[in-house]
Amino acid sequence: QVQLVESGGGLVQSGGSLRLSCAVSRRTFSDYVMGWFRQAPGKEREFVSAITWSGGSTSYADSVKGRFTISRDNAKNTVYLQMNSLKPEDTAVYYCAGQIYYGVIYTVAARYKSWGQGTQVTVSS
Repeated sequence: QVQLVESGGGLVQSGGSLRLSCAVSRRTFSDYVMGWFRQAPGKEREFVSAITWSGGSTSYADSVKGRFTISRDNAKNTVYLQMNSLKPEDTAVYYCAGQIYYGVIYTVAARYKSWGQGTQVTVSS
């Protein structure tokens, strides 16, 4: 199990950029897959992106491909989500999630056992 703390959310104009960070405290040497999800008011939590901790394999939702980049810094135990060309429809609470990696990058929220508290991202038009 891991403990996750997100930061970096805020208010930005359409077309702008933000970088979210997820500080990870780990108590296991198992490989993990780290995901970013988001939830807008009245909507279900949706997958944004994920990365495997050891190999750096990545996955992105179609809605963010080419605009968002996920990365990790093993030395800092931190996962990042660089968000460029932001749109009003990107407005949501963004959550960091973690799960032991069994060879599949999960894109379903229910598959992740560890969650951060969330950080608000608001994109104004």
